[in-house]
Amino acid sequence: MVDQNQLVSSSKIGECAETLSAALDVQLKESHQPGGTKVLRKFAVGEVCELLGVTPDMLRNRHKNKSIPEVETDARGHRYYSAEEIDQLRNILFETTRGKSKDSFRPGRRKGDPMQIISCVNFKGGSAKTTSAAHLAHRLALRGYKVLACDLDPQASLTTLFGYRPEIEFAEGGTIYDALRYADFDAPEGEQDGPVPLREVIRKTYFHNLDLAPAGLLLTEYETETANSLRDPRHTIFAKRLSEALETVSDDYDLVIIDCPPQLGFTTLSALIASTGLIVTVVPGMLDIASMSQFLKLVSETLGAVSTYTGQDVAYSFVKFLVTRYEPNDGPQRQTEGYLRAILKDMVLTNPMLKSTAISDAGMTQQTIYEVDPKDFVRATLDRAITSVNDVAAEIETCIQGAWRR
Repeated sequence: MVDQNQLVSSSKIGECAETLSAALDVQLKESHQPGGTKVLRKFAVGEVCELLGVTPDMLRNRHKNKSIPEVETDARGHRYYSAEEIDQLRNILFETTRGKSKDSFRPGRRKGDPMQIISCVNFKGGSAKTTSAAHLAHRLALRGYKVLACDLDPQASLTTLFGYRPEIEFAEGGTIYDALRYADFDAPEGEQDGPVPLREVIRKTYFHNLDLAPAGLLLTEYETETANSLRDPRHTIFAKRLSEALETVSDDYDLVIIDCPPQLGFTTLSALIASTGLIVTVVPGMLDIASMSQFLKLVSETLGAVSTYTGQDVAYSFVKFLVTRYEPNDGPQRQTEGYLRAILKDMVLTNPMLKSTAISDAGMTQQTIYEVDPKDFVRATLDRAITSVNDVAAEIETCIQGAWRR
C-alpha cells in the first residue's frame, strides 16, 4: 500500500512552479545588470563591415572625411557601433552610393513587395525551432530588415529570450492570444471580450528593427476556443484569424518570423495558413526524420482539408528543411544528413546549423550569439557558431529576395 504521506500533491507541484518562477526572475535580472533589463551590445568594426558589405578602409576613410558620424571609441581608439548607428550608416551609404550596388544597403521591401511571413515548424520538440527563429530574427534585423518576431508557442521560450517572464508579466494578458481570441457572443453586450488589434500587443524590444508579439500560457485557450467556435458562423474561421491580424501591421514590417509550438494544433495551422514560407527544422537522426515524415503527411492532409473548406489553396514561396544541432564529426549524423539530402535534394538548406557550446552558453543567459560579449567566449568557438548561423540566414535571405523576384 502506498504511504499517503509520500504522495506528491498538485499543490506541491504548484509550489515548485512558484519557486522556479521566482528564481528564474532573479536570475534573468541579475544576468542583465545594470538595470535588470536587456540591452543590445555595441559592435566592432569587423562585425559592422560584414553586416554592411564594406571594407574597414572604406569605413575609416568615411569617418576621416566626416561623411559619416563619429561613434564611441575605447581607450585604444577602436570604434564601436550600436545597431541604430549601423542602420544610420546603411541609410547614408544608400544615399551616397551610385549604381545598383546601393540596393544592397536597403534589402527590405520595396513598393509592391508582400510582407514575408516565415514559420519555423516541426512536430517534434527539441528540433531547435525557437533557437532558429530567434537567431534568424536577430540576424535579419541586423541586416537591415524590419522584423516582427511572433511567438505562437504557449511555452513562450521565444518571449523569454527577449527578456520577459511570461508567467509573471503576461499572466493576465498582453500576448498574441489577445489578438486571436474569440468573442463570447453569449456574454452581455460590452463584455464579449473579442480580439484586440495586434498593434496593441506588439512590444518594442531592445533590439533595433525588431519587435515582438509575445506569447504566454493563455495561448492554450486558443485551441479549445477554436474547437468550440467551428460551427458558429458568427466567428471568423481560425484559418483567417492570424492572417488578418498580421495584415493590419503589414505596412510596418518586411518580415514576420513565427515560432510555432511542437504540435499540429489550431495554433500551428493558423501559422501555416498565414505563412508565405516555411523553415522545417530537423535534427539529423532517423527517429527525428521519421517523426518529421508523419508531421509533413499530416500537414498536407490537414491543409488540403482547410483549402477545400475555405476554397483557398495554401501555397508557399519556399519550403526549406534546416538541419539543426549538427555535429560534423558524428558519423551517424553525417550519414543521416546525406540520406535526407538524397531524398529532399535542394529543399534542404546547404548549410546546417551547428550544435555549439557558444549557442548553448548564450542561452543560459537568455541570449543569442549576436548579443553576447565576445570577450566572454572562446573566440574560435564563437566565430564558428556565428559563421554557421550567418550562412543559414544568408540562404534564407536569398529565398526571401527570390520571393520578391530579385
